[in-house]
Amino acid sequence: MTKQMFRTVSSVLAMGVSVLASPALAKSDITIAMQLEPPHLDPTSAAAQAIDSVVYTNVFEGLTRFMGDGSVVPGLAEMWEISDDGTVYTFTLRDGVTFHDGTTMDAEDVKFSLDRATAEDSANAQKALFAGIESVEVVDPLTVKVTLSEPNGSFLFNLAWGDAVIVAPESIDGIKTNPVGTGAFAFGEWVQGDNITLNRNPNYWGDEPALETATFKFISDPTAAFAAMMAEDVDAFDNFPAPENLPQFEADPRFKVLVGSTEGETILSTNNKQPPFDDIRVRQALAHAIDRQAIIDGAMFGYGTPIGSHFAPHNPAYVDLTGNSAYDLEKAKALLAEAGFADGFETTLHLPPPSYARRGGEIIAAQLAEVGITAEIINVEWAQWLESVFNGKDFGLTIVSHTEPMDIGIYARPEYYFQYDSTDFQALMATLNSTTAPEERAKILGEAQRVIANDYVNGYLFQLAKLGVAKAGVQGLWENAPTAAIDLTAISWNE
Repeated sequence: MTKQMFRTVSSVLAMGVSVLASPALAKSDITIAMQLEPPHLDPTSAAAQAIDSVVYTNVFEGLTRFMGDGSVVPGLAEMWEISDDGTVYTFTLRDGVTFHDGTTMDAEDVKFSLDRATAEDSANAQKALFAGIESVEVVDPLTVKVTLSEPNGSFLFNLAWGDAVIVAPESIDGIKTNPVGTGAFAFGEWVQGDNITLNRNPNYWGDEPALETATFKFISDPTAAFAAMMAEDVDAFDNFPAPENLPQFEADPRFKVLVGSTEGETILSTNNKQPPFDDIRVRQALAHAIDRQAIIDGAMFGYGTPIGSHFAPHNPAYVDLTGNSAYDLEKAKALLAEAGFADGFETTLHLPPPSYARRGGEIIAAQLAEVGITAEIINVEWAQWLESVFNGKDFGLTIVSHTEPMDIGIYARPEYYFQYDSTDFQALMATLNSTTAPEERAKILGEAQRVIANDYVNGYLFQLAKLGVAKAGVQGLWENAPTAAIDLTAISWNE
């Protein structure tokens, strides 16, 4: 409102003339609940899904990005050219992009980010995604040339991961608690243990989002999650942790329920180097001792799709291998006896906070007891899980959902936390990376699924469903989750 308009309205009011109120402005803030709080806010130095849920696309952006339908589209790179031999990518960056602190995003920042990801001391949880980068060259402020040691048909896909976002050297020291990116939202405040607030970036290079403010509220307890939604204390709950309550929301006109798919292969992850799990017969026995459907029904109230390998059923290259590890107690007992464990053995079962893990873990422990395996349940917080299991590899069994997109390549990393070391599988992944033809890639991916299924690397349980609850007026939430993200850029209110 200009000063002149203000004077005019004031004059009318002073004369006692009734003035009709202007139509209410559309609601421009939202509170979205999450079950897990991020350990910090640097997506390039940790594996925690909760980090990307808050900052992916909202605060940080990469050269490419995932959309809600799983497609990969240009991000900070508006276009690129690929050399005939598939080893040189020349990216043209968007002009006029600035970081939230006002500094310019240019080719030097891209080089810094990729060099940092590939450095020998890199803390990037997906460092292997960038292992094929031979050099990153600044051609000019808006042009970057990336040379690969060999062709990689997944390179543009890999650059869309949250681990590949572009960061600036000027703000890197404080990135974990004060993230500075180029996204449509800037970091506002973090009240530890309670919430994180993001504010609309007025200088965003792209389309202006409808929301001005977004608050991520952390509610770990499923009962509290139900209460918060029913009381309308929060506007939406991403990945609602109490699937047994969904029918109540479906029957309530105040809310809507979003049921979709995720990239989350939920597995009974097994330490392949720790005896007795270094014996394939023991791992196979584990697989046959598990009743997947009982876990889906008991822990997820029927939401979830059984899997027999580390691959999403909605992917066109998926192969149904559930029959390879069908529930068979007698076969499990026979395999254990053959391996020298006729009387069973004791192990640990580390369970992080998500409901699929805590609830599923109780069911799995009971199932394993049927074949003589005593699994000591150890409930751990997310930070503890990352430290002791993921980084420390100090575990026997654990349950976790791997939500990274099409991440079967992790099985080619012997140092990865479940410590599977197969030269055959590593060779398959090398061939996949150098293959660009879709039909050939699908064949290789099918063979890769068979290899890890036949090696019984882990107990493959189910593909995690995306179960969201929101107020009826909220629109633009992702129904499916092609990557771990709560993308705020398309969310608005329809009231």
